[in-house]
Amino acid sequence: MNKPTDIIEQVSEPLPLKKAVSTLQKMVLDHANAAESASEPYLQTFSIAVSPTDPLLWLHNQDLYPKFFWSNRQKDDLVAGIGTADIIEYDKTGPNNVSFDILQRELCKKDPDTRYFGGFCFNNEQKQDEQWRAFKSFMFVLPSIQLSVADGMHTLSCHLMIEPGENSTTRLRRLLDAIKNIKSSVSRDIPPLPEIYSRSFSPDKHQWIATCNQILQRFQEGFMGKIILARQTLLEFKSDFSPLLFLLRYPFSESSTYRYYFEPEKNTAFFSFTPERLYHRKNNELLTEALAGTCSRETIDNGNGDACEQLLNSEKDIREHKFVKDTIVKELKPICNDIDMEERVRALQLNRLAHLYTQCRAELKPEASNDSSVLKTLHPTPAVGGVPKTKALEQIIQLEPFSRGWYAGPVGWISRNSAEFAVGIRSAVARENKFYLYSGAGLVRGSNPESEWEEVDHKIADILAITRQKS
Repeated sequence: MNKPTDIIEQVSEPLPLKKAVSTLQKMVLDHANAAESASEPYLQTFSIAVSPTDPLLWLHNQDLYPKFFWSNRQKDDLVAGIGTADIIEYDKTGPNNVSFDILQRELCKKDPDTRYFGGFCFNNEQKQDEQWRAFKSFMFVLPSIQLSVADGMHTLSCHLMIEPGENSTTRLRRLLDAIKNIKSSVSRDIPPLPEIYSRSFSPDKHQWIATCNQILQRFQEGFMGKIILARQTLLEFKSDFSPLLFLLRYPFSESSTYRYYFEPEKNTAFFSFTPERLYHRKNNELLTEALAGTCSRETIDNGNGDACEQLLNSEKDIREHKFVKDTIVKELKPICNDIDMEERVRALQLNRLAHLYTQCRAELKPEASNDSSVLKTLHPTPAVGGVPKTKALEQIIQLEPFSRGWYAGPVGWISRNSAEFAVGIRSAVARENKFYLYSGAGLVRGSNPESEWEEVDHKIADILAITRQKS
């Protein structure tokens, strides 16, 4: 790829959004000619500082698809994007490792610091259910237009990508049309969700308990150490609506979660409020974590108990967490020189739930300083798959009566030099008026099927709380 051009408008102070849009349009018209003679892929990025604007509200008011939103757990990296300047995608059934390698090869052709946003299927060898039709094996998008917030600075940007032999005038006209159609007035009027008229579970409680008992018997026989069993909860609403309302109406803004949203076409979206980082990579520096073991405040002393204290004194949860810690260290050894897994187990407090949490830092070996190597090693984590990994994945396909799609898959952003992925749990896929919610529970020797059913309820309780809001 030709060296990309970043064109940044220097302003004495951030511009109001409406003025920033007209300035951005002028910047593109003034500087886009250089792309016309490109013999290799050519990227121009135009950016301007804007006055504080809520990225979610801005996204809600736009009409261009696909749409996405990303917020890291620290809430100092927020990006809302619309349209497609460039896309890397793949949609053939096969091992996830093939998907990881294909993405890596394509990234080698891109600018090393340009971020693409998207996600992967949890298990690409599994035939996907109809609600996942719009979601490919993987999709990563460089948006036409994005509004980002980094360390408190709000920036409006657009991307112009010209491929060799492509009609650059067509691309330029398309980008200018997208800028022209940006809605600058950000309405704060967020409509309520329509009523739910139907709710169902797959598996239902009777099937769940039977499956759990079947798994517990296999533990007794020494077949596995741990498996994550998931449940699908189907909510049918009285009418269609934008799935983005779930993020706009999320009432727990201080909760330590990633917020992720990907809407490839109108009213078809996957979103996640996940507490779990898969990893963050910057060159050869890797940050990952063990997150396993769950307790809900609502189950302790009528909601007044200390979930963190309960977790840290739970033999079953400590054992489940140790499975995850030990597995991560073992799996990282072939690709890392130095691995520093914290000895001390901490509790991560969310809104209703607490989880056992341990951070791990590592240095990647030179030959493994790429995301394909890291994804092959870490996905799926023991917290969403099981131990041993291969047996657990085989059992998940056999035992769960639905396909996971992007649920529990890696979601986030990636560039050649760095990446951050969360694990797409506490999530849902929406298609028109049907919303499929996903949550899982970790089964180990001694697990109680009734308690695990309650745990999967607790894990989607925050999403369900949004459906009960009246205004």
